[in-house]
Amino acid sequence: MGTKEKTSEEILLKEKLVSQKEIVLYNDDVNTFDHVIETLMTVCKHTPEQAEQCAHLIHFKGKCGVKSGSLKELKPYKDGLIGRGLSAVIE
Repeated sequence: MGTKEKTSEEILLKEKLVSQKEIVLYNDDVNTFDHVIETLMTVCKHTPEQAEQCAHLIHFKGKCGVKSGSLKELKPYKDGLIGRGLSAVIE
């Protein structure tokens, strides 16, 4: 019986991981570092350090995952980022 319970727990964990999504913010040539940092702090509740690190990753790598969760949890955050002129998608 212990093996079956573990298997069920493993299945639930895998389902949760599969259902986890992430907001990815993309680089653009329009928004300033300050705007991106301020928006991440306001919309995604990042600390100043988190927001600055994300802004640098976006600038140098072209994109950065800024928030994880379920699709339902992430949609308002994505809409808030897009509403402030940033390029964001849920992946």
